[in-house]
Amino acid sequence: MIGPIEVNGWMDGCKACKAALQISNLSGGMTSIPALSAIVINVSGPNSPLAQSLSILFEHSEVLISTLEPQLAVSLSEGAPPSSYSELIDRALVAIESWDQSLQSRFISGHPRIGETKNLSNLSAKEQGAVRPGVKPTPPEVLARLAHLNACYEARYPGLRYITFVNGRTRQAIVEEMEDKLGFEHSLSPDAPGISDMGGVVVSSEDWGAELRRAIGDIGLIAKSRLTTLGVE
Repeated sequence: MIGPIEVNGWMDGCKACKAALQISNLSGGMTSIPALSAIVINVSGPNSPLAQSLSILFEHSEVLISTLEPQLAVSLSEGAPPSSYSELIDRALVAIESWDQSLQSRFISGHPRIGETKNLSNLSAKEQGAVRPGVKPTPPEVLARLAHLNACYEARYPGLRYITFVNGRTRQAIVEEMEDKLGFEHSLSPDAPGISDMGGVVVSSEDWGAELRRAIGDIGLIAKSRLTTLGVE
């Protein structure tokens, strides 16, 4: 289990935090998170310990920096500090649930698509099995099927991205989950059914909103799971 590197104070802007926050490449290096003490005592900003912690737990996105970080910073300054990272995640989810659907959909788009193999954070790569020791690389036909299913899903639910808590499952298992979600037969076809055959759900309709809420819930589960990987609570 990977332990955190703690920051005991704030010196020279964000230097202390940057020294503590070591996000590795996909070759297996360490990912660590600023200490809670650094999160609660420092000023808000795009490079603050809070912003960096949220980016690790939820994946970096423009709306995370522009909206979630300052909103949580105000909340933390006005109330009791979180007793754990798990509580910080819960507070973040409460804030996200208060947003309008446009902001929420932009937030979930910060997560990579299932099956993507490039530009993944260290944690996302591990979660998707891309760098898990002892796990064989995902077959090309499975990756091709996932790419097609992602395109079909985004045609069915405009403005959304398919998010799921992988929880150690293979990408083949996620293929079947996505097929079930879309009402498809199980297959490894790279292009069937056709994307043009997808009937789009109306944005902000009940079905669209339910899928948005499900995605946010799974992002919360992913964030909580990352605490175990990081060796914190």
